[in-house]
Amino acid sequence: MEVELAFSGWSGILVLALYGTLMLGVGLYAFLRNRGMRESLDEYYLGGRGLGVMVLFFTFFATQYSGNTVIGYPPTAYRMGYQYLVSVPFFIMIIMVYLLFAPRLYALGRRFSLLTPVDWIALRFRSRRVAILAATLMLYGLANYLLEQFVAIGQGVAGLTGGTIPYQVGVIFFIVIMVAYSWLGGMRSVAWTDTIQGLALLFGVFTLLFGSLYYFGGLGSAAELMQATTPERLAPPEGPALTRWFSLLVLVGIGAAIYPHAVQRIFAAKSEATLKRSFIRMAYMPFLTAGVVFMVGIIGIAAFPGLTTAESEQLVGVMANALANQNAFFYWAMVLLFGGVIAAIVSTADSVLLTFSSIVSNDLYGRYVRPDASEYQKVLVGKLVGLVAVVILVIVAWYPPATLYQIFVLKFELLIQTAPALVLGLYWTRLNERAVFIGMLVGALLAAGFTFIGLRPLGVYSGLWGLLLNLAICVGGTLMSAASEEKRAHAREVIGFRY
Repeated sequence: MEVELAFSGWSGILVLALYGTLMLGVGLYAFLRNRGMRESLDEYYLGGRGLGVMVLFFTFFATQYSGNTVIGYPPTAYRMGYQYLVSVPFFIMIIMVYLLFAPRLYALGRRFSLLTPVDWIALRFRSRRVAILAATLMLYGLANYLLEQFVAIGQGVAGLTGGTIPYQVGVIFFIVIMVAYSWLGGMRSVAWTDTIQGLALLFGVFTLLFGSLYYFGGLGSAAELMQATTPERLAPPEGPALTRWFSLLVLVGIGAAIYPHAVQRIFAAKSEATLKRSFIRMAYMPFLTAGVVFMVGIIGIAAFPGLTTAESEQLVGVMANALANQNAFFYWAMVLLFGGVIAAIVSTADSVLLTFSSIVSNDLYGRYVRPDASEYQKVLVGKLVGLVAVVILVIVAWYPPATLYQIFVLKFELLIQTAPALVLGLYWTRLNERAVFIGMLVGALLAAGFTFIGLRPLGVYSGLWGLLLNLAICVGGTLMSAASEEKRAHAREVIGFRY
């Protein structure tokens, strides 16, 4: 999403250079501090399973709130009005879904040294086809997400520097930095840079809100304008809009909670208490992040009324320009804000790349191609395959075609089909691996088919129709033909339940 700013190109370049240097420094520090353990899968992909409360909190924060939250949500709030309050429950729903499975999955991760979500699925069902299908859907979702971040990085850099740094150069610059510090420090450098980027993003967001309240007026003036011109933006959703609200809430809540790079952070926690304390802090962030940018969008209605859809997409840039012209403090605060947005996008991309590499190295190469490979060889293969994937995605992102939209929206639709295997498998020992495989496959095919032909029955998203069919097959197939006694005994041994 391109953001045109009237800032000096050189001030943007300075901030981006500082961010890039800082990220490389963090990666080098992580490499030197842990160079004796860098060949370990646990160390490289999970930070030695020792992430503390604050680092774990910020790496969850960076995973859940991308730079798109700051740039993309205010324009949507501008166009929809108070109906877009649903953006806050989106993130609350994610935390609720985490709490359904994260503490138990963490305990099993410690007990069985799990590295990835596919690791858990392979252990639980002991089925090659289930594990490979789950890995394929997760890799597709991760590659899809990574491509989105690459496009956003290039557009953000071009906008912040006023075109001084072209889109393609911005993509290459930050991807090289991201790959470098990820290779050097693995999860530790990713988590530490997430912390820095999260702090920068929070500072910028709150500065934008306070400046908007001071110079553009509060929510009251926006409400008066909406009441006079577009009263529907003050009304609650009804009928089809309410159905879309609910279905998107469920889709995003489940889909974002089972992001493979989010699940991997569960395994990286130092202790279960650390994990729970991080989630407690995360419970406040929907209000402090999504809630804040929602308010910015509503304030923009009164500050810049009458923007077209295309013009509203530039709302945050327009508001930042207006604030930057007030005084030197807001000028540099807005430059830092957009530098923080780009850094937040990079922080999302590095997490995704690391998990992509771990699934390739541990779940595919290490489990099915070369089970006798050393941990060093697995890490090396993951790095190299991740690099190849980055090159391919950069080529696609170089001139992103408009038709990529249909691929983008398939991210959650396909990823959510792994939820029954991931979550139901934690609690139901009778769950039949054949029903899990068929449900996951058929659900993914239905979701993809509905998406590509543009079919959304009753206004419900295609991923949820796929998930409903997936669950029906999993539950119905298991009730008609439960897992064998041998597999149920294995499940009881793994998860410790009798049902």
